[in-house]
Amino acid sequence: MVAETKGTDMNRRNFITTSVAAAFSLPAFSILGAESPAKKYRTALIGCGWWGGNILREALASGACDVVALCDVDTRQMDRLFENVTQLAGQQPKRYKDYRELLAKEKPEIAIVATPDHWHALPMIAAVQAGAHVYVEKPISHTINEGRAMVKAARDAGRVVQVGTHRRISPHNVSGREFIRSGKLGKLGMVRCFIAYGGGPETPLKNSEPPKELDWDFWCGPAPLRPFNGGGDARNPWRGALHPRGFRNYLDYANGQLGDWGIHWLDQVLWITGEQWPRKVYSTGGRPVKGPPVLTKEEQTSDAPDHQVATFEFEPFTVLWEHRLFAGNDAEKGENVGCYFYGENGTFHMAWQKGWTFYPSAKGEPVRHEEPRLNQPDGQNIKELWADFLGAIQTGRRPISHIEDIQRSTNCALLGMLSYKLGRSVQWDGATQTIVGDAEANKLLSRPYRGSWKYPVV
Repeated sequence: MVAETKGTDMNRRNFITTSVAAAFSLPAFSILGAESPAKKYRTALIGCGWWGGNILREALASGACDVVALCDVDTRQMDRLFENVTQLAGQQPKRYKDYRELLAKEKPEIAIVATPDHWHALPMIAAVQAGAHVYVEKPISHTINEGRAMVKAARDAGRVVQVGTHRRISPHNVSGREFIRSGKLGKLGMVRCFIAYGGGPETPLKNSEPPKELDWDFWCGPAPLRPFNGGGDARNPWRGALHPRGFRNYLDYANGQLGDWGIHWLDQVLWITGEQWPRKVYSTGGRPVKGPPVLTKEEQTSDAPDHQVATFEFEPFTVLWEHRLFAGNDAEKGENVGCYFYGENGTFHMAWQKGWTFYPSAKGEPVRHEEPRLNQPDGQNIKELWADFLGAIQTGRRPISHIEDIQRSTNCALLGMLSYKLGRSVQWDGATQTIVGDAEANKLLSRPYRGSWKYPVV
């Protein structure tokens, strides 16, 4: 299927009701080897941390997957998950440190890539080239041209690639999308996406030798090799520290809150409105509360902004992203994550744990609300997204979080970070995926890989 033309009325201004079932059934391109629904898939997990475990447990619960292999450069994480899989399903998957060896020896039919962001591109590309369908976490890439290479690899291999943007299939997000696209909000003028969490000044943590169970050089992989840091809050050891879960706030390996949370809500904007890309992006922010980044041989802090504001200029409306990692309190009513759609008929709040709410502009009209239906742990809808992934493999149709769609959403977040780093706005040509008239900015669409790792071919 050819992507919707950016100039169509549907994409621009008239939010025509579109059934979710129809949206699920449109193939992006020919998928090779659609399978019988009764088939059991040889499944491998690459990245055995907290979120990878959540995904793998849903794969097991589907009854359609035999877990044949686990892969992680930290054997502590892998061994914990191995025990969990054995207890849940009686399966004893092989364990690997190198995803390339896993793919060559086990030949999985499904590969889950749940690594830190800087490790999404290479394993996903290798997996589809080895014949596997892939479920890869968001954001799909650390740089824009990695994402382009991932889309190309999926297309060339004819494999289904689902991205973990589970809000596309969450029941209240689906019904909220239908509400807006039906015209009840009226003409859309602005969207505000946001998160607000508590926090404060960041104290540098002492660097140390990595534990013997962790291959730190491999963990850093194609990204710069920073000193290992695994300290932090004793009650929450990952907070502030680089490994295992603090990497999102270290810009060598991720893209801060805009790359983590922002991708979810910017994707909601594109998915709901039908827009494909902004034409101009500007972002600013900094670390006035956390303090200047520190990186020495002895100690380090994170370096992502503790607050950030990004403006995305689309032709028919404006989108604003803002995050704050301080002053977390009840001063602002409502949930601390989500997005507000501001239209001529009122305000629509798409939240996470509080469902959606429509506040009409007309006096006397009732507020409308729908509660969420989320799965535990962690308030997610991986179960439904995994079922959609299996359905796409079995039928050859386009999955709801198809990588080509989520690449565009990822690009929005990455462009915001690119503008933040440059300190100026960028004009985006979405058709060519280049920045107009700015050679310095275009250099940031890729980055050099370290050592023998090769940047993927676009």
